[in-house]
Amino acid sequence: MSAAFHFKQGTVPLLVSMPHVGTEIPESVLAQLHPIAQQKTDTDWHLPLLYNMLDELGASTIQAKYSRYVIDLNRPSDDMNLYPGQDTTGLCPVDTFAKEPLYRNGVGPDAAEVQERIQRYWQPYHHQLQTELARLRELHGAVILWDAHSIASQVPRFFAGKLPDLNFGTADQKSCDIGLQQALADLMQQTVTPYSYVFNGRFKGGHITRHYGQPEQGIHAVQLEMSQCLYMNETMPYEYRADLAQQVQPLLRKLLAACLTWAQRTTGR
Repeated sequence: MSAAFHFKQGTVPLLVSMPHVGTEIPESVLAQLHPIAQQKTDTDWHLPLLYNMLDELGASTIQAKYSRYVIDLNRPSDDMNLYPGQDTTGLCPVDTFAKEPLYRNGVGPDAAEVQERIQRYWQPYHHQLQTELARLRELHGAVILWDAHSIASQVPRFFAGKLPDLNFGTADQKSCDIGLQQALADLMQQTVTPYSYVFNGRFKGGHITRHYGQPEQGIHAVQLEMSQCLYMNETMPYEYRADLAQQVQPLLRKLLAACLTWAQRTTGR
């Protein structure tokens, strides 16, 4: 088992990535941070619990162990801004979503330490992503990468007002075949649900979706950014709410099953 992530190999053409669920912070990094960092507020809390249907579906899964405050696995290693002109956090964030400074020195890690974190945490996660995508594509002819995320329903730094409940990102229809996006959109339109949703709104997909989504090569990537109010309390200590989660989990299962149905119809396997 890798020191940087948890991985479980599945049997169907679906890989679910959870790059922001990690909560560990090495002592060497924690010593540089303000105490506010220990709250890990910006974690994608409880997603492995929420996605409790993955084993049943036969999906492969990869989950980060380390906090995004150490390194953000959904940013490119060159730290290029994914949303030019908009405020975002970087590869090694220096502040929280609420713009609270993380580092006692006020500037963050130097270039050498950033490179060390890339080698220790970022590269192993992405190597495993690449390896499993290649295996599943070879086995099935096509593979779907589902990048699972969650965020507080209100984060004024990034968007005004309340975020839609379900935010699908396909890099403006570049990271997956349009037929897959349409299958997901059709499911949402045909399902009686209290949840609001949008495709390619504020969240279009991060580095993982944009980089690995190569539909012409049989890799179809979709990001789902979910409002955390759907399944947990959004204030400390961020408790999981099974009563809420049980209401949205059947929809999540249908969405993932629709991905698999689409993949099987497309490849004929």
